Amino acid sequence: MAGLDPAIQKRWPGEGCLDARVKPAHDDPEKIASMTSISFTRRSIVPGFRLTLGFSLFYLSLLVLIPLAVLVFKAAGLGLAGAWEIAKEPRVLAALRVSFVTSLLAALCDLPIGVLIAWVLTRYRFRGRRTLDAVIDLPFALPTAVAGISLSALYAPNGWIGGLLAPYGIKLAYTPAGIWIALVFIGLPFVVRNVQPVLAEIDREVEEASATLGASRARTFRQVILPTLLPAILTGFALALARGIGEYGSVIFIAGNIPFVSEIAPLLIVTKLSEFDYAGATVIAVEMLGISFALLAAINLLQSWTLRRFGYAG
Repeated sequence: MAGLDPAIQKRWPGEGCLDARVKPAHDDPEKIASMTSISFTRRSIVPGFRLTLGFSLFYLSLLVLIPLAVLVFKAAGLGLAGAWEIAKEPRVLAALRVSFVTSLLAALCDLPIGVLIAWVLTRYRFRGRRTLDAVIDLPFALPTAVAGISLSALYAPNGWIGGLLAPYGIKLAYTPAGIWIALVFIGLPFVVRNVQPVLAEIDREVEEASATLGASRARTFRQVILPTLLPAILTGFALALARGIGEYGSVIFIAGNIPFVSEIAPLLIVTKLSEFDYAGATVIAVEMLGISFALLAAINLLQSWTLRRFGYAG
């Protein structure tokens, strides 16, 4: 056949085979085409797409979708008027405000600290680096109740840090500031672990080229490094925010749990359940679920815009 690779024609003279691994036993063009199309088919590493997809959807529905649907169905049983009366109670609104505001502020605080720690762990080699790298994961492994008790002992008026601040009238424990400290503690690893691998993959030659063109270090970081890190930073922020909104164990020990002051929404849900007010607990849970979905959707839209803006998505 005309137009074929000379190497293939040399291997099998006089035969027009499009794949060097398959030698045709005849000269029928249709047979050759069918054989070569089969030889170019790539099989998936994980066989059974329909089966694996079915299991994935089954477990996703069993563990996530069905419980959420039951929660919404339970709240809908009260009727719109009944659910709205519970949702707009001053104590409920105050608890939601404390939970979401402190979680948002803590996640925002985690961003610069997490990026700085990731930069130090990635770009520098020093004694104790591996130990510091392991300590970052401590909030993942530490039981939340232990973290809450430790922070309370540290920041209480008679604690190591709280005792130093008490003479100046500064009180951290048993206030919204104590909640913020606990949420910063448990959210920091999400930012560090999302930024660290991306930062390690950035080619140093790009930074050197920027410096060669006369850019300062600040401009190199702002225009070369930061756009690459931004999707990872937003992912870490979203994870830290989501963890902070639903955090319970590490917060209740340092919050003080004072209604309208330092009471978080998860604690209010537990209080409603202990009072056998299942309807009230369900409505608060649905309210938290809706606000959380809205926040995460906004973050995902921002992340998608960032990817398109800096050319990381088609």
